[in-house]
Amino acid sequence: MTAQQLVLSLVLAVMVFSVALELRVEDFQRVARMPRGVLCGLIPQFVLLPVCTWGATLLLELPPSTEAAMILVAACPGGSLSNIITHHGGGNTALSVSISAVASLLALVLTPFHFSWMIANNPATASWLRALEIDPSGIWLSLLLILAAPMTLGLLFNHRLPGLTARLQKPLANLSLLALLAFIVLGLIRERHLLGAGILPQLVLVVLHNAGGLALGALTALAMRVPERDRRAVMLEGGMQNSGLALGIIAVQFHADLGMVIIASLWGIWHIVSGLSLAYLWRRKDARSAA
Repeated sequence: MTAQQLVLSLVLAVMVFSVALELRVEDFQRVARMPRGVLCGLIPQFVLLPVCTWGATLLLELPPSTEAAMILVAACPGGSLSNIITHHGGGNTALSVSISAVASLLALVLTPFHFSWMIANNPATASWLRALEIDPSGIWLSLLLILAAPMTLGLLFNHRLPGLTARLQKPLANLSLLALLAFIVLGLIRERHLLGAGILPQLVLVVLHNAGGLALGALTALAMRVPERDRRAVMLEGGMQNSGLALGIIAVQFHADLGMVIIASLWGIWHIVSGLSLAYLWRRKDARSAA
């Protein structure tokens, strides 16, 4: 592992740790009070988006690294940003936090399972992995180090050291987010000679992929007839994937493959844009309704 890969992995582990510091027993108790809403949010995240993405990669003739990145991002759980944007958009923040809490735990098993199975069952990506001599079991190790260990440590801190946890939450969250954004920006600057107008197809692909996730969340919420505030939370959970986690796996397991980095980095930027845009539209709608 290079120094850059190690630093990025540490940054992502700190991000997960900072998210875990904000999870409390009450969050999981809340799940018991709203299981239907939580299930509604998990279906697009762990069933619809991964399966639809895998199906799309079978139909489209894209570079194997692009298809692998799409599958990896789709297999990742939602990030903590969805909770913040749900709050700004007038959605059910408690439901969003509950979905994120359960998704983070399910991701320990489902993310590597989905990714390994779907990569192996796509001829283009399977042959590409063999050419790179990458062992899919290494994905499990990445998830253990980047997700499981810091998540467990954060939950223990919150339970055992609530005073220290309260002081660490905001600084750690801000620092890790800024560091991740810096990695994305510096990586794109370093490879700027490969970007330019040539990146437009990948950007269009990311925009459509993200729109698909949001649409699947919205359709699931409508089908399960949850209230509007819950629909907003479910929609964002369906379309805001933890691309930071995907970047960490790409750095550690795929030697920071540029094709994969571009897709995951564009996801990390675009899903913030789309999420904030939805929050703005929802706030305007609420303001008109109140008037």
